[in-house]
This record gives sequence, C-alpha cells and structure tokens, in this order.
Amino acid sequence: MILELKNIDKSFGEKQVLKGVSFTAESGKAFGLLGRNGAGKTTTIRILMNVFPANGGEVLADGKPIDYNKVDFGYLPEERGLYPKKPIIDQLVYLAELKGMAHKDAIKEVDHWLDRLGMSEYRNKRLDTLSKGNQQKIQLITALAHDPQVVILDEPFSGLDPVNAMLLKDVVKEQIAKGKIVLFSSHQMNYIEEFCDGIAIINAGKVALHGDLHDIKRNYVRDRLVVNTTKPEQIKTDFGSACTVTDNGSLLIQLAHPDDKKSTMKRLVENYDIDEMKVFEPSLNDIFVEYAGEQV
Repeated sequence: MILELKNIDKSFGEKQVLKGVSFTAESGKAFGLLGRNGAGKTTTIRILMNVFPANGGEVLADGKPIDYNKVDFGYLPEERGLYPKKPIIDQLVYLAELKGMAHKDAIKEVDHWLDRLGMSEYRNKRLDTLSKGNQQKIQLITALAHDPQVVILDEPFSGLDPVNAMLLKDVVKEQIAKGKIVLFSSHQMNYIEEFCDGIAIINAGKVALHGDLHDIKRNYVRDRLVVNTTKPEQIKTDFGSACTVTDNGSLLIQLAHPDDKKSTMKRLVENYDIDEMKVFEPSLNDIFVEYAGEQV
C-alpha cells in the first residue's frame, strides 16, 4: 500500500497549523515524521488517523481516498493513555475488541504480545504497579494486537532501558518485514536514522524537506573527508586550517573542491598511518537542525 497525504491544510480558529503538508509512505518501509515541538506533527498524525478532518487536501491509499473501514491503524502515543487502576489484561482485550477483534482472538493476541515483550507475569496486575518502561511496553501492545496495516509510533523509545530498546527494535523490524507501514515521530534521531527509508521534516506547518534519507544525504556537497588515525598531529599540522577535530576525535578535512577527493585520499594513504577514511555525510541530526532549527 502507498499511503499519501496530499496538500493537507488545517486551522484551529484563525491559527493555521498545517499549510499544504504532503508526503508518501510505503508498505514494508519505515517513515520518519520529524519536527520541533509545535511544528504540526501531532495534528498531521490525527488527520491521518481520521481523529478530525483537514480543512483542505486529502489522505490517499493507493491513489484513492482512504477507506478507514478497510485500513487499520495502530497508534502508540507519546503520552500514556491507559487506565492506571485497571487490570492490564482487561484493558488490552477491551481495546483490541474496539478494533474489531472477537473476544477469544483478542485474548489470544494479547497473551502473545505479553509473552513476546516479557510481560506475561504482569497480565493481571494494575498498570500503575509497573515501571515507566514496562507501561510503555503495555501501551505498545494496544498498537499491535489487532494486526494493523499502518503502525504509528510517537516517541516509542521513551523511558526504555537499552535492553528493552533492543527488544522494541526487533519488534519494529518484524512489523516492517511483514509489509506494514511504520511511521515514526521522534526526536531521537539515531532511531529514525536506523529504521527509516524516507523522512519528512515539518517546520511551522510546512514540509521543509521530504524524500529518501539516503538520497538526501548524497545530495549534499561531498567536499569533506573524515579521517581516523592514531597519530593525528602531523595531519593537523600539514593541512592547517582545512583540518579540524570532530567531537568524537576524528579529523575532518575540508577540500578546496569536491574533485580533489581522490588525490587527497591518495596523499593521506601514502603519507600517514590511516585507520579509516570516508567522505563526510551529514547525520540526520545535522539535517534536522538545518531544516527545523528555526521556525519559519
């Protein structure tokens, strides 16, 4: 399935929150929806899920207006939305039934996910007896138990320790491998960079950048080299102001022209003890700061 938002406008009173937002996500791939707080990400997600309508534009599935009776969404919100005093199993089964599952099937799937996430021992406990990270895992089950075609994860790694973060990574990879659309909204750029093929950066209600992340990086001018060496001082001396040190200790060499890449690499290999060398590509964090650093 190809899911497309096309020229979405949304206003609340006199304030226009979204201004022609457009992007495309595909089955079997993860997509990152990025932006600073207040940029319009949550409003975009709510329109995508039909929580409320847009003032203009349309949501399409395979080129046609989406039929919400045929396309199921799973949503993990950033804020907790479950009942803290109610037994976990009762809540999860009830919410799965609201998504159209039969009671027996809902119990089976909920128990499957409790086991998959290492949460079976908490099946009959109240939510407020769990840690923040375990509450996040329980809420994740509400997004997955009914086997939706589109999974929307808003800050999914919030509150998770490294072990549980790895578990969630595995779950996300499984969902992608099953051919689902997984849409991330997060400020943790390392996770977006790890999973997402495509991204859209929203700035003040407009899409400032949209496309394949690999292609976006390749389109930056390739006029810098990243060099790792155990003896950086001689390189720093010989290259002068063209050579700087990055936060992680690598050397960053600015070329006079992109065409100098090959000759400079040859010079470095022949004259210095080089452990690693590559063309510099901006991180997603660099790209995000460039396109969302100021509200326009």
